[in-house]
Amino acid sequence: MAARKPVHRGPDREDTPSPSAAELLDLLGDEYTRRVFEAVADEPRGGRAVAEAADVSRPTAYRRLNALKDAGLVTSECQVAIDGHHREQFVASAEELSVSLDDGDIEAVVEFN
Repeated sequence: MAARKPVHRGPDREDTPSPSAAELLDLLGDEYTRRVFEAVADEPRGGRAVAEAADVSRPTAYRRLNALKDAGLVTSECQVAIDGHHREQFVASAEELSVSLDDGDIEAVVEFN
């Protein structure tokens, strides 16, 4: 059984990393990663808010956010707060992930916002 590179659908995804279907399944097979992703899929959040919403430690939240960013499932942008401090805001860029088996091959389709 072979895992193919996922198909990316959505607005201009040329610069999006393309982890294999197996890599995506491995990444999302982790409970903490799923909780962190669900937190940013609900609404854009800063790292501290992600940790609170996902009920994980801040270091765990940031490790999972970095892995999700590396996979292209989350993006971040720097925002300036009212107090002048810069904060990184995390946003889910993947809207839907479908996994299927086709003649023994695993295929993943990622749809982006």
